[in-house]
Amino acid sequence: MAQEIERKYLVQPTDFSAISKKSVRIVQGYLSSVPERTVRVRIKGEAGFLTIKGIGSASGASRYEWEKQISVEEAKELLAICEPGVIDKTRYLVDFEGHTFEVDEFYGDNQGLIVAEVELESEEQAVAKPAWLAEEVTGDAKYYNSMLMKAPYSTW
Repeated sequence: MAQEIERKYLVQPTDFSAISKKSVRIVQGYLSSVPERTVRVRIKGEAGFLTIKGIGSASGASRYEWEKQISVEEAKELLAICEPGVIDKTRYLVDFEGHTFEVDEFYGDNQGLIVAEVELESEEQAVAKPAWLAEEVTGDAKYYNSMLMKAPYSTW
């Protein structure tokens, strides 16, 4: 079983295009957003993906994840039947002291929200934190993309 282990943080505004090694635009929707199993459809750059995630651990740092690449055409077809709400963001990959942080800058109804995730080998693994990281929000459901489509940042 594939297990995703990550920590999530709020981020202070920074010019991530200047410090990232790569960036990509992501548009995604959800076929199912129930906590026990989210089914996500994503167009990431020039590729499509179908992802299934299970319920998170008590800390919210780990959960089952399965992902399969699909064509952009298939992803567009599936996005058309997704639940209401679309996530639109740019993802920046920023290396810092042995880890790659995935920094997401959101648009649309989530404009102004910037979060960073870092994947880990275990929930206990220590992470060096760059100065632009703010509060840790690992396990806080309101920052899950599947929740941001239902209750966008602009409505808080």
